[in-house]
Amino acid sequence: MVIAEDSVLLREGLTSLLERFGHTVTAAVGDAPALVAAVTADRPDLVVTDVRMPPDHSDDGLRAAVNLRDADPALPVLVLSQYVEQSYAAKLLDTGGGHAVGYLLKDRVGAVAEFAQAAERVAAGATVVDPEVVRQLLRRRQDPLQRLSPREREVLELMAQGQANAAIARGLFVTEAAVNKHVSSIFIKLDLPPAGDQHRRVLAVLAFLRA
Repeated sequence: MVIAEDSVLLREGLTSLLERFGHTVTAAVGDAPALVAAVTADRPDLVVTDVRMPPDHSDDGLRAAVNLRDADPALPVLVLSQYVEQSYAAKLLDTGGGHAVGYLLKDRVGAVAEFAQAAERVAAGATVVDPEVVRQLLRRRQDPLQRLSPREREVLELMAQGQANAAIARGLFVTEAAVNKHVSSIFIKLDLPPAGDQHRRVLAVLAFLRA
């Protein structure tokens, strides 16, 4: 695992936290060029990066993550930031078919165990996106999901937050069978190509984020 964070205290804190949960941090760096060098030298099972860092102190970390994913779409990347950089966030979530990528906001991570679990899910190939990131990306674009019912849009938003059908059912106080029916309808209405349900789920989430 490689960590890229320009704040020394936060970088050390993330390293200690993730190692406490059994992960091996092979490099902890403070700027975008060092991030690229660390990943190039030893392809990690996960990259955790901030958005703003040297050399330009703008969106260097996120741009580096996008470039790394363009070169290796299977490289798991989790962005951990204080804000949403909408343009490159959308590009990052588009890379690799949406697999093994995440975007979390620092101030909204409620527990260290929750963050560690999110990191593990991204490393395993899942898509994990903070609901606020979803909302900001949606506000940026026109909505192409007109064919979905209000309930289907609600289900799709929860899918985009990384929730499984069972969790969606509990949150909406409906049966899991009802959620399965909504998900199938979403796939049909979005004209997703025949494929495994997990792949179509990722495509549906990407359509939602692009909307």
